[in-house]
Order: sequence, then structure tokens, then C-alpha cells
Amino acid sequence: MEMIKGIKGHGYHDELVVPIIENTAHEAELVESLTEAITAYPKTTAVLVRNHGVYVWGDSWISAKTQAECYHYLFDAAIKLHQLGLDWSTPTHGPIRSINGIWGCNGTMSRGLKVGGLSLDDMIEPSQRCILLDIEGTTTPISFVTDVLFPYAHANVGKHLAATFDSEETQDDINLLRSQIQHDLEQGVVGAVPIPPDYVGKELVIASFVANVEAMIRADRNITALKQLQGHIWRTGFQSNELVGVVFDDVPEALERWHASGIKVYIYSSGSREAQQLIFSNSNYGDLRKYFCGFFDTTMGNKKETHSYFEILRTVGIDRPSDMLFVTDVFQEAVAARAAGLEVVISIRPGNGPLPENHGFRTIETLLEI
Repeated sequence: MEMIKGIKGHGYHDELVVPIIENTAHEAELVESLTEAITAYPKTTAVLVRNHGVYVWGDSWISAKTQAECYHYLFDAAIKLHQLGLDWSTPTHGPIRSINGIWGCNGTMSRGLKVGGLSLDDMIEPSQRCILLDIEGTTTPISFVTDVLFPYAHANVGKHLAATFDSEETQDDINLLRSQIQHDLEQGVVGAVPIPPDYVGKELVIASFVANVEAMIRADRNITALKQLQGHIWRTGFQSNELVGVVFDDVPEALERWHASGIKVYIYSSGSREAQQLIFSNSNYGDLRKYFCGFFDTTMGNKKETHSYFEILRTVGIDRPSDMLFVTDVFQEAVAARAAGLEVVISIRPGNGPLPENHGFRTIETLLEI
């Protein structure tokens, strides 16, 4: 590979060898094994630390930075070649041997293997290397959002505002709310009440904010000011262990399988990115954030509008929209994503809303079908 020439002492036809050492609990404990690796491989300018990262060095910071970028490219290329069933260690890049009987020389999965009770004949085998997941009704029961998260925010908004009123974060939330409430008053939105001036006292000001927020929650309004405040209330709930995120039982196994296959997974939800990460970092299966490459919310656009998916594709850096698979429970979102060129499947979960007859989408009842 041409990029090998960016590594000091190596030319196009040379073999690049990077030694690997085992990780330790403390960085200082790596000194002995790192010294042994450098002594054994005096030509190397990098050492991989298993399950941790890589050390790269050079004659100057410029040399170190250049080589780090080259190593990054070469490691990434090796991973992708492996995923394609190709031997990354030889110039010919021929087929690799079968791994556990699952992958053949052409990189296609063998038939007949049973996974979680499903035959691979029944499974979706997308060519996509990216999966975009909805949360509510796809990874998480709708009831968790409607019966747990929203009621918690509703019950604790006054307590949260009173306890954090003078903080910079809450003042930012209040300023957003104040602008939204003023807009609602001008538009005659039901439930909007004026915010009194600060000199009347903090308690009355907070009470008026609470009244407005409760009206917004009852109306199920999808607005930035409300979502930002809710996210901060939920964060307190998760930190105090009053809230635990809920995902369906198949989700961790599916995420682990995709991760092992090199498939990049993203989230696109109407909840704020902070709220999304709170659910997955404090889930009933522990912290699942390591399986995700990114989180998108409606700052990318409405989930029922096609341009939102174009924005996500541009952000991720995907040229062919069909290289991304979108999984959602909402028919209108599926239509918008398919119009952008994405592959789409609809999630059928307990409590999800009905779909139109002859909707034309493939459906799944578990993520293990992908």
C-alpha cells in the first residue's frame, strides 16, 4: 500500500510489522513490555497495546503526527480487508481461510447456521456497513418513554428549577423557554401563560415556568426548549439511580454482533442527544455507548422529512444512501428515509402503533433478524 511510505524507514515494497503488547491496569506498568517490544523490533515506530490503543513516535512532533495518520489509515484498511474476507498481510490480498465455518472465501455467510433460534435463511443480510436506529419502539419500549421518562420530567420540573435556578445551564434553559413562551403567547397557543418579572420573586417565576412546561408536556410538543430541559431533569434522575434506561432483550446481542462485524451503528431519535446517551449509558444491560458511532437528534431535521436523512448521510460521509440501513417503527419516517435512498425496515414491537395495509416495507420483530 502506498501509505506505507509514510512510515519512517519503509518503502512501497517493504513489510510493516507493528508489535503488540498486553494492556495493564496502569500505564506505568507498560514500561517493561514496551521496552522489550522496541528492543525486539528496532525498526518500529509504533507499538499496539491490546484493548487500549497505540503508541506512535517520531523524530519530531510533525513526524509523529504524520506517522500516526499513516498507521490509522493502514490499520483501517487491514480491518476492512478482513471484513471482506481478504488477507491484509500479503500484497496479493487473496481470500482468507474460513473463520469458524461462517465466512467462505468470497466473504458471504454460510447458510444453515442457527443464531438465536433464527436460521440465516430468515435473516436480513444487508450489504450496508452502517445501521441507523430509532429508539422509541425500536430499541426501547414506547411505554418506557410515555410511562416513565415523561412522567418523571413532569413530576420533577419544579424541583429541578428550584434546585438549579441560578446555574448557568438552567439559566440557558430558562432563556430558551422564555423565548418559546413569548412566541406561544403571540400565536395564542393554549396553555401558555406570561412569565412575571424577576422582582416578584423566584418562587412565582418558577411556578409560571412550571405551568408552561406542564402544558407543553401534556400537548406532547416536540420543541427544543422542552427537550433540553427534560434532558437535564432526566440526567439528574439517572445520576441518582431513580431512572434506569430500558432496552429490549435482543438489543445488546445485536449490537455486539454488528460491532464484531465492523458495522457502524448510529442513533436517530426525536429526543436530545444527551437524553439518548443517558438511556444507553444507564441501561438495564449496562453502558452500551461503546457500540455506537454517533447520535443524531432533530437538530438534523424532522424525522418525517427526507432532507434530514440526506443531512445524516453527509455527516457520516456515505456516498451511496443504500449503504445505510434505517430501522424505525414509524411508517412516515420509513417513507422519508426510503425517499432519501436508504434501505429501510420497520420494527414491530409490543405497544407499537399499527401500520397501514400494504405498506411495502420489510418488517422485523427483533434486531437479531438483521
